[in-house]
Amino acid sequence: MKRVKFLFLSASLLFIVTAQAQTVDEIINKYVEAIGGKEKISQVKSIYIENSLEAMGNTSPSIESLLQGKGYRNESEFNGMKIVNCYTDKGGWAINPFTGSADAQAIPDEVYNSGKDLIYFGGSMVDYATKGNKVELTGKEGTNYKIKVTKSGGTETSYLIDASTYLITKSLAKGDFGGQSIEITTTFSDYKKTDFGIVLPYTHSTDFGGFVLNYKVTKVEVNKDLDPKIFEMPK
Repeated sequence: MKRVKFLFLSASLLFIVTAQAQTVDEIINKYVEAIGGKEKISQVKSIYIENSLEAMGNTSPSIESLLQGKGYRNESEFNGMKIVNCYTDKGGWAINPFTGSADAQAIPDEVYNSGKDLIYFGGSMVDYATKGNKVELTGKEGTNYKIKVTKSGGTETSYLIDASTYLITKSLAKGDFGGQSIEITTTFSDYKKTDFGIVLPYTHSTDFGGFVLNYKVTKVEVNKDLDPKIFEMPK
């Protein structure tokens, strides 16, 4: 009898684990559909975005450039100084004069592992297994599903996905700011479908532990010709 109960319990636990895994994949599949679907995503070669960036009461331009699977570059300007963050399929680098140097510096491995999936439209959840990522449904927060993604380098990011739209409303990750480890919270809103057919958040805010950057998209071009050299680290 004990053996029968044990087998029944084991089978029940296996069913629960399997059901949860299916639920995670179901949510992610709906997220993929919500941002355009697999076929449309497969047609994305590049994305060029111009933003209006507001920080500490000042507004400045910001440009994001994505070369699918190859590189992601974010370039902003503060008080006449240019800040660049760049991730590629091989590594990452940054230029931040506010740290005391205007030269490009390689970013730490932990920071790179945390942001390396920025080189893909859809991020770390699209084709997560192919990228070496693991996903886990950790519960619900309000009307959002909470999914934790453990990336191949070991870093973790949690995403809140709206249960009705299946679009990301928030991401939570650990990062580096001014040489200190902090919690980075990004909220996403005002989703719109582009002329190309993919869906993007036209507003997002990133909170670096009290220092907040607010972005509003002013222009989007999909599959624009981008010079791969912009992702190369300056020497």
